[in-house]
Amino acid sequence: MAAESTDPGSALTEEILADAGRQAERTAARARREAQEILDKAKTQADDERRERIEAARQEAERRHRLALATVPVEVGRMRARRTEDLLQSVYDEARRRLPTHEGFDYRATVASLAAEAVARMAGQAFVLVLSEADRQAFGADLAEEVRRRVGREGLRIEVAPEAAPIDGGVIVRDADGRQVWDDSLLGRLDRFWPALRRQVAADLSLDKADDAGPAADAAPKES
Repeated sequence: MAAESTDPGSALTEEILADAGRQAERTAARARREAQEILDKAKTQADDERRERIEAARQEAERRHRLALATVPVEVGRMRARRTEDLLQSVYDEARRRLPTHEGFDYRATVASLAAEAVARMAGQAFVLVLSEADRQAFGADLAEEVRRRVGREGLRIEVAPEAAPIDGGVIVRDADGRQVWDDSLLGRLDRFWPALRRQVAADLSLDKADDAGPAADAAPKES
């Protein structure tokens, strides 16, 4: 029986095909590794970015929290200042309401005391007391003598003006020449002394120090 022959060309082809297959497998494996490395790197980068965003958000939240805490005392101060001013204004409004009604005090004695205080502080010997129409009719006839006794100055001449003053109570005192005028009307006196009174009220309420806004003060007689 004749020996079986081998085709060199066929063997070479098979070897080439086998080698190509091995190279293709190596290429595919390398491609898979590189693809996995790319995926892993992308995942790591995404995780890092996510953590950075979370950290940035946390820091921003802390910053806003600190800012909010820092504004609390300021806002509390503003609220207290507003409440202080509201309370002071209510005291002032209540005083303006009650004074013309003569509520809670001896009104006639108060008018006499105010007039005597004004006369005692003014220069001269002759003075005129100007009252509201209601007060002039109620006790104007006796007021001049009472004021004169209260002041106790020798040679003092005091009279009640025949004309009424446009006031809601109290008295306006002027000298005979009209050069000195002392406004001791109840509301005029309240406005004059309100800046000092409001500071005292604020202190009594144990609230923040009130500012000096309010009706203008003028405790001295007016020269004309």
